[in-house]
Amino acid sequence: MNSVKDDNVFFRSTSMITLIAVYFLILVGGIVRSTGAGMGCPDWPKCFGTWIPPTSETQLSDTYKQDFVEYRINKNQQFADYLDALGFKSKADQVRNDKSILAESEFNAAKTWTEYVNRLIGTIVGLLIIINLIASFKYRKRDTRIFILSFLLLILVIFQGWIGSIVVSTNLLPWMVTFHMFLALLIVAILIYLAYRVRADRFNISSQPKRRLLNILLIISGFLILLQIIFGTQVRETIDGIALSLRFMERETWIELAGTSFIIHRSFSILLLAGQLVIVYIVYRNHISQAGLSALSGLVLALMVLEAVSGIIMAYFGIPPFAQPVHLLMALAIFGMQFLMILILNKTDITTVLKPETA
Repeated sequence: MNSVKDDNVFFRSTSMITLIAVYFLILVGGIVRSTGAGMGCPDWPKCFGTWIPPTSETQLSDTYKQDFVEYRINKNQQFADYLDALGFKSKADQVRNDKSILAESEFNAAKTWTEYVNRLIGTIVGLLIIINLIASFKYRKRDTRIFILSFLLLILVIFQGWIGSIVVSTNLLPWMVTFHMFLALLIVAILIYLAYRVRADRFNISSQPKRRLLNILLIISGFLILLQIIFGTQVRETIDGIALSLRFMERETWIELAGTSFIIHRSFSILLLAGQLVIVYIVYRNHISQAGLSALSGLVLALMVLEAVSGIIMAYFGIPPFAQPVHLLMALAIFGMQFLMILILNKTDITTVLKPETA
């Protein structure tokens, strides 16, 4: 068993470090969005045409606004052509005809450097993904799935980077921001699966009388969490529009103006919390403490409570900027832990394919 552990430790470590880095990037991305810094750099991958962004507007040309609007027009036209080719004509027309997409952005040093740091962290994540792929080479014959998923992960991250550039060129078009976030969810899920797969032999689940029921409840709960994230993005898109119309003033009125979408999102959280209480009860009532399931179920419950608290803070204290990224991060952490619990409960014996190759 020690030889198996030693053989897998490098890939397991790179997967976990990359997963943590991705979660950190999501947190930073939430900060970028909550502070309105998403257009701090109007172009991509450079920032105001340079690799090191300016610190003062005096470092820019007098026509910098128009220059970058023209850059975005050309990029958006190419993107609209891709959407047309894929059959999304209405979305393509929106990209071509929505004049708000081409709104000129005033230079703001704080927002520019906030977005620049976000991009630097994204670059580090990309490098970690490459290291993770290199570490997966040894599994090409023993466990092809690990190598294929590691390669797919690299493709996804490259695609995510390109989508990030489109998010910038379309001036944070809401449905593009949402798609960008769901790609992040997919990346998180793959990393969790990879980290789990190389240590699946450590998760020993014996037959339990309520195991099937627990598995069904976890799958339903996981689906509902995804729905809740969708509702959350709808609330966020609504609030983004309200914030823009109010020039990011009167924050205390944003939630009230969000209307039905916020009420649905808030009510749904109560259902999720009640469902997690049932899951925790089944785990502890039937002493399903193996493979850390009791600890994971309790941690998910605690995170849901904290998630509700952060939602209350946003609702009653004018959506403070710090609460939004924390709220998003905890939602994605809950999703990841629920996904891990489902993997553990549906564990198959893959120990044999993970044993070190003999000389």
